Amino acid sequence: MTICVKNRQMLFGEIVGDKFIANTIGRIVEIQWKEIIKNYPFANLDEYIVMPNHFHCILEIDMDEQEKNAPRRVPTKEFQSPKGITPLVANSLSSVINHFKGGVKKYCNRNNLEYFSWQPRFYDRIIRDEIELNQIREYIISNPLKWEIERNNLEDLYM
Repeated sequence: MTICVKNRQMLFGEIVGDKFIANTIGRIVEIQWKEIIKNYPFANLDEYIVMPNHFHCILEIDMDEQEKNAPRRVPTKEFQSPKGITPLVANSLSSVINHFKGGVKKYCNRNNLEYFSWQPRFYDRIIRDEIELNQIREYIISNPLKWEIERNNLEDLYM
């Protein structure tokens, strides 16, 4: 999955040599990411990396655990969302990412970093097998090494 800063601003830190050096917001991104497992017991965190203007991560959803945590009530009325807005489904990938992004934004707002904002959506893909999983892990790990080459290449940003 890839989650970007609005307008691809370099707000998480910088690449020095072949290492990412996080600033305050970059450190909060990592802290909030690790907090996911406290609120979503069905989420398993895999490889991730914070980059200057985006965040790459692998998130596994344990379907059995997700089912155990599903809401127990059946709504009496069908929910009507505002036109053009898709409602969040409890315990979905979108709700997890919304919670994560919201936690980072809330911290920024409370600490005079209101200029920070996320892109409205995120890029995700289903990993189908162990080979693909290992390729994506390698891509994430080596991302800082390729920064100077790929920093403005949008196709490579969405591995």
